[in-house]
Amino acid sequence: MSLLLPPRGQEVSLRLSRDLARVIKRGNPWVFADALRETPRTEAGRQACINDNKKGKPLAFGFYDPDSPLAFRACNVDDQRPLDEAWAERRFDLALKLRRRLLEARVAMNRPTTGYRLFNGEGDGVPGLVVDLYGDVAVLKLDGDGPSGFWDAPGIAEWLRDKVGVTTVIQRQRERGSEATVLIGAEPQQPVEFLENGMKFTVDVLHGQKTGFFLDQRDNRWLVREMAAGTRLLNLFGYTGGFSIAGGWGGAAHVTTVDLAQPAIDAANTHWTLNGFAPEKHQGVCAEAYQFLEQAAQDHRQWDFVISDPPSFAPSKQSVAKATNAYQKLATEAASVTARGGLLALASCSSHIDATLFMEISENGISGARRRATLLGIHGQPLDHPTPLALPEFRYLKFLLFRLH
Repeated sequence: MSLLLPPRGQEVSLRLSRDLARVIKRGNPWVFADALRETPRTEAGRQACINDNKKGKPLAFGFYDPDSPLAFRACNVDDQRPLDEAWAERRFDLALKLRRRLLEARVAMNRPTTGYRLFNGEGDGVPGLVVDLYGDVAVLKLDGDGPSGFWDAPGIAEWLRDKVGVTTVIQRQRERGSEATVLIGAEPQQPVEFLENGMKFTVDVLHGQKTGFFLDQRDNRWLVREMAAGTRLLNLFGYTGGFSIAGGWGGAAHVTTVDLAQPAIDAANTHWTLNGFAPEKHQGVCAEAYQFLEQAAQDHRQWDFVISDPPSFAPSKQSVAKATNAYQKLATEAASVTARGGLLALASCSSHIDATLFMEISENGISGARRRATLLGIHGQPLDHPTPLALPEFRYLKFLLFRLH
């Protein structure tokens, strides 16, 4: 069993073109190609050393991708031990220890959870590697050619089987719509069931978005569950109904789930009945969210709790201005259908929209609906999605909860 692909030739030596020594030493693991003096041609994923721009002193050890804007990912800073199997084992064991601690706490609180993130890339010191677990099924993703040329996916699958006890490991590709690969076990013939804080869900590990489910919203779903009692709840961009089920468990009087994809709505309906809720208390609507909100405003419909969790509107820095307008328009329309005294949750998963900007967008959007609001909470990713302190881009998720006046 190997966790790393065998080194191919001598370690690549890279030299910074500007002073980033302090940034790297503080723990930012990313060096982009425009910060290098040169980008030598070699295989993606080859081990590399990054050297400072002044004296050529080694700063960090990691791996290199000559064809990616993100050219170098640091695995070790200051630590001079080689990037070998023992290093990878240590990182894996630390990540597993943290998750077991979290899961034991969930069981103690009578909130059993079998769907969680085991490896969160740079946040766990394993750059470019993500592994999500759904019961005894693991889904593995490698973030591009660099990680794919560094990590040994079949070997990691064996480690997951031996150390975690999974029976099936699926590798999903970075490109959406690409075929999944079964590394261990048999291809699931139906959605995989798992628990989140005692709530029942299923996941399509072969074709679903991300690895099949948005595990990063777990704590925010629990927050919705805590606040949903007696409300009429509207879940926009609802996907397979995560927030809807949380509302049901929280005692919502009625829940409406809106998503553009009919299979997602079908899954939301399935999850509703899987959790034992009365079918008449849930309505799944296949519609574009903006059109739904426009029609709802014309019909003077309102909800006590509105949740807006759209896909990323800003995939790049160049799209920030356009995304800002889209988020603001969405906030305005969502606020317009929120009852007086009701709750409005606005979320963004765009890493290029930082927390300060998203707060400003939300304020302007709510004001655009001629509403005033009280901020009840600022929330983000759960503990199984750790991030390097020096890498704010990794803290992509923003979840703001307001009470509207």
